[in-house]
Amino acid sequence: MTTIGTEELKLLFVRLADAMAREKDRLCELDGVIGDADHGIAMELGFTAAAKAVSELDSSASDPTLVFNTAAKSFLNAVGASSGPLYATALMRAGAVAKGKSSLSDDDMVEVFSAFARGIQDRGKAEVGEKTMVDAWAPAAAACRAARDQGLSLADCLAAAFKAGEAGAEATKSMIAAKGRSSRLGDRALGHMDPGAASAVVVMACFRDHFL
Repeated sequence: MTTIGTEELKLLFVRLADAMAREKDRLCELDGVIGDADHGIAMELGFTAAAKAVSELDSSASDPTLVFNTAAKSFLNAVGASSGPLYATALMRAGAVAKGKSSLSDDDMVEVFSAFARGIQDRGKAEVGEKTMVDAWAPAAAACRAARDQGLSLADCLAAAFKAGEAGAEATKSMIAAKGRSSRLGDRALGHMDPGAASAVVVMACFRDHFL
């Protein structure tokens, strides 16, 4: 059983910011095919802003909810595009799950991950099969919870989530978009991974690697 405090969560956002900086060009290339080629920039801006804001919190006077809420506000302020409200909502939902806790257990982190995914789905009003980041997040959250129900460790739960999310993102290549700018392309979007699903997998990889 791990105990996850504010310092560990602050370092998670550093990991997320670094990962998005590395993946920015690839995500922009994916978005260039079916969007406006700025998704990687938005994700880097959002997580860099979140990492900077939470790094300035006093860990001894902060709790996990404050970390998530601070990250949410900073992400939204930095990113006005669709991914801003989506990830801000996800982070706020994570903060709500953590409310009243000075640290998080393995079970809490599974709840945080599930709330994160549900926040994105609720805000985006998307369903699986519509070629959005929900195609990665929904199966990842389901796999994470199923693994925990089987008594697996947090590390194994997040590994299962990543694997399911990766498969979900891959599946978007065979989908016709029902939402967003890419929905205008019809069949021309076939064969291309949804950039939001691709960036979701980057986020999942950070969760998996951070809590090994």
